[in-house]
Amino acid sequence: MSVVFVAASQLPTPFGVFTMHGFLEEATGKEHVALTFGDVADGEPVLGRLHSECLTGDALFSLRCDCGFQLEAALRAIAAEGRGVLLYLRQEGRGIGLLNKIRAYELQDGGADTVEANERLGFGADQRDYAICLPMLDHLGIRQLKLMTNNPRKVKALGDMGISVAARVPLQIGHNPHNRKYLATKAGKLGHMLGSLHQGEVEESL
Repeated sequence: MSVVFVAASQLPTPFGVFTMHGFLEEATGKEHVALTFGDVADGEPVLGRLHSECLTGDALFSLRCDCGFQLEAALRAIAAEGRGVLLYLRQEGRGIGLLNKIRAYELQDGGADTVEANERLGFGADQRDYAICLPMLDHLGIRQLKLMTNNPRKVKALGDMGISVAARVPLQIGHNPHNRKYLATKAGKLGHMLGSLHQGEVEESL
């Protein structure tokens, strides 16, 4: 996977001043970003998150998902820790792109769940490729993560590429009446580790 470093700069945020590292995925032209805080290249496990782009949740405050809530919580946690990394990956809609995500939302408005909607459009339930993370983490000198995620696929993908996940840190936040079915589907069909919080909804969705 050819992902090359382009440039780095400071990024002041409400949570603290991060360093923003820009990367180019040469095969697709997609531009990915890593945000680091503190010294992440000392060999110790780094608090981190792999966050896939979600324009609707991250920038437009959508309540249909938990993405924006997770992004803010992760940045807050990294700043509070004084050290960490967030990889912001341009894989909108679990890899199907923004316009197809809107098409999937339209199907969900008609009663489909998030997996069914993707499949009706001819896509897999989750088409993200985490191989792009390895050259980014290599550039930053990170080999071990304390990973903020509920998604076991991310833990496995990192392990398969030689990145040690020293701990999984749950990130269960942002549940509301608008995303109840969405979260239940992530738990019930995609295996996300959401504990007992959504078990009732999971049972209803099966």
